[in-house]
Amino acid sequence: MKRRELLPLLAAAMTAASAPRAQQKATPVIGFLSSRSPGEAATVVAAFHQGVAETGYVEGQNLAIEYRWAEGRYDLLPALAADLVGRKIDVIVATGGTPSALAAKSATSTIPIVFISSDPVKYGIVASLSRPGGNLTGFSMLGDDLLPKRLELLSELVPQARVIALLVNPNNTDTERSIGDVQEAARVKGVQLHILKAGTEAEIDVAFATLVQLQAGSLVVGADPFFDGQREQLVALASRHAVPAIYATREFAVSGGLISYGPSVTSTFRQLGIYAGRILKGAKPANLPVQQPTTFELVVNLKTANALGLTVPPSILARADEVIE
Repeated sequence: MKRRELLPLLAAAMTAASAPRAQQKATPVIGFLSSRSPGEAATVVAAFHQGVAETGYVEGQNLAIEYRWAEGRYDLLPALAADLVGRKIDVIVATGGTPSALAAKSATSTIPIVFISSDPVKYGIVASLSRPGGNLTGFSMLGDDLLPKRLELLSELVPQARVIALLVNPNNTDTERSIGDVQEAARVKGVQLHILKAGTEAEIDVAFATLVQLQAGSLVVGADPFFDGQREQLVALASRHAVPAIYATREFAVSGGLISYGPSVTSTFRQLGIYAGRILKGAKPANLPVQQPTTFELVVNLKTANALGLTVPPSILARADEVIE
């Protein structure tokens, strides 16, 4: 074969050999931003992995995930979000409530963001639930919007409690708005409400000591990622001081808390993973509506009720989605 005939054939062969490599896409990377700690968030992270897997992505195979944990320090979130943006990731998943969502939104206007927030429209995270616009979409958990309902359930369970305490995290963006809602609900119920604030483990101890001094007959624990991380401490203190308490998620009741009412956190994290996977496949956040929970779990721990000397009214047992005995 002549040299001038051989060269085009070699060039064609080299092009064919390199084509598959050129077509290979780099492994996509999700930036997982959380205000929580990795240990206590293991269950929800597993649910997130399940959701992502349903769209065809598995961490360590065809997906990489960069985790950033604030471990209850909301003030660290902006720097953690900026670090993720600097690493040129494909999607940011901002978990841990409104503070994480706001930190991610401030860090980038181009990288897609999937968030969890109590009221994303109110805080300017998205333009509307149905048409979020921009580079963000996610889930509105209605966490503290349910506080008045929790106070109502607690009053039904412990009708003799005329003094009720509300525990909130002052470092959470949602706190001030939620306090007003519960105060109005307490006024309607004709009960006295005391606000206790705690943003650290030590402050939780102080809050319970104050609760005892106030002779509060029951306690409403606000929906807060930091409190989720301190679940064992909160349940243990409520037991030690024999204080009936209601919480935001079933995980508290499973851990020995008296009663909980709120959306399923694991279900939401699974949906979060599905949204992240859909975006990796090309979906635009602006076209994915912000979802809200449609079902809420009422969980009662009868063992804890018995230890507190409480009889759970049939009206609550009839509505309970789960009764722990």
